[in-house]
Amino acid sequence: VQLQASGGGLVQPGESLRLSCVSSESIESVNVLAWFRQAPGKRREMVASISSGEALYYAVPVRGRFTISRDNAKNTFYLQMTSLKPEDTANYTCSINFVSWGQGTQVTVSS
Repeated sequence: VQLQASGGGLVQPGESLRLSCVSSESIESVNVLAWFRQAPGKRREMVASISSGEALYYAVPVRGRFTISRDNAKNTFYLQMTSLKPEDTANYTCSINFVSWGQGTQVTVSS
C-alpha cells in the first residue's frame, strides 16, 4: 500500500489546515488509520487514529482541536486541524495499520 500525504504548510497561530492521506488501495476494511507527527528533537507521537469500528483516539494536546475522518469512496483519510499552535509544528505522517506509511507533510505554525 502506498500513501500520499498532503496539505501541510505555513500558517499563523489560530488558523486551520486539513491534511489528506490518499491510499493506493481501499481503506474500507483496514484496522487502523492514523496520523503521527514528529517535531525536531522530539519523539514521534500518534496524534489521532480511527479504527474499523470507528473508535477514535486523540492525543491529549490536540483534543478538541483536531478531527480525524475518512472517505472510503476516495480511499482517503483526513486530519482537520483547527486553532493551530506553534507547538503543533512538526512533520505529519499518515499510516495504515502502523505498517504502511506516507512520506510526511510539514506543518509550521508561526507568526
